[in-house]
Amino acid sequence: MSPDLWSFSLDLYAKPGVEPACLASQDAGANVCLLLCGLWLAQRGVACNEDRLQQLRKLAEPWDAEVVRPLRRLRSQWKASALQDTALDSLREQVKQLELTAERRLLERLEAMAKDWPGAQQNDSAQWLQGLAANAGPASRDALHQLRVAVSGT
Repeated sequence: MSPDLWSFSLDLYAKPGVEPACLASQDAGANVCLLLCGLWLAQRGVACNEDRLQQLRKLAEPWDAEVVRPLRRLRSQWKASALQDTALDSLREQVKQLELTAERRLLERLEAMAKDWPGAQQNDSAQWLQGLAANAGPASRDALHQLRVAVSGT
């Protein structure tokens, strides 16, 4: 198990099926950084409760709305045009790196908030994912299951 949230996220994301599950969850309205944080907390045995879910959401939602999603939208808007324009493609890659850096900063903030939460419970990734993906639609159910399966192998 990776001790820090960023390394945990990179390790998990590299597992088969995780990237498409994360993208499907994101498309369904879930914040993937929150999901990764929930899985990391579950691996550490941190109990999931409504107060902790709210603290994580309160920290993540403004950063996601004001920093991550605008970068993601811009990168997506440029996707088709960048196929024909190498200068735009280069700029798009820079925006992609900014988006990744913004996600990393969010994960670091989430870790700083939750790093001292005690971990004595049994791993309950399902409860963390359900609580943190509450705003995602039913289409995310399979993706969340894929994430639970992937993390059980870490």
